[in-house]
Amino acid sequence: MSVPKLSIVLVAYNMARELPRTLRSLSPSLQRDIAADDYEIIVVDNGSTTPADESECRRWGGNIRFHRLADAPPSPVRAINHGLALARGALVGVCIDGARMASPRMLATALEAARVHRRPVIGTLAFHLGPDIQKRSVAERGYGQSVEDDLLASVDWTSDPYRLFSISVFGGSSADGWFVVPAETSALFLVREHWAELGGYDEKFAMPGGGLVNLDTWARACADPAGQVILLLGEATFHQYHGGVVTGSPTSKWAEFHAEYVRIRGQEYRRPQVEPLIVGRLPPEALASVNASAERLLKR
Repeated sequence: MSVPKLSIVLVAYNMARELPRTLRSLSPSLQRDIAADDYEIIVVDNGSTTPADESECRRWGGNIRFHRLADAPPSPVRAINHGLALARGALVGVCIDGARMASPRMLATALEAARVHRRPVIGTLAFHLGPDIQKRSVAERGYGQSVEDDLLASVDWTSDPYRLFSISVFGGSSADGWFVVPAETSALFLVREHWAELGGYDEKFAMPGGGLVNLDTWARACADPAGQVILLLGEATFHQYHGGVVTGSPTSKWAEFHAEYVRIRGQEYRRPQVEPLIVGRLPPEALASVNASAERLLKR
């Protein structure tokens, strides 16, 4: 078995509807400028009560490996670290949320970005499918899974996944746009050695959904003085609504999540304040969001 250049770790919990679509977006049939043998996808099921149909998921590639954690805790952190231990690629990406579909050159561009610096810290921006951030879409516009299914069908996204930009908005953590380091990244790529030195995701974050562990991991990676933070221009993930801990809650979880963060780190959370390098191409479908990002930047 050949060793892949890139490994992707996906964590899923009760995503029978969403995970197959995520894997299809990451499949060799939809990812561009990258061969099937260049990457592997490691799916770790975090103890789902209703897991995704594995045979349906495997339709989208022979490079998918499945693992299931028995007696999994509410936090996905152990599942992530299990996936990291299984990853064989020199570059390893983590998606804490298996409901996030990928744009079609995300993987190829991550590999390109990794060649720019010996210690890259590569992040992607997060978009939410629907007319607004999903918490507001659900509360104010009646958004839900059936509405989202119709929305996805309306743009025939499988013919060109870049069309997902036309039916989505920046997620809350990426609200500042393409040219500012976000509070967290929806897909974090580091070289294998960097993951080892970082210690993966910190398993002291034990709250459902992981609390602020994704923000914590991104902040720790960005703080590495030997690293180079790189954002992928024109490539992103698109969050499907699945009633998750944050997007599915009518009230904010920030206070309790932040309290756990302070107990663990002994200080308040601060988002990364670094100047990123931007690597990528600009698909026409992302132009509106890029223009909006530039306008926000000029107003700062």
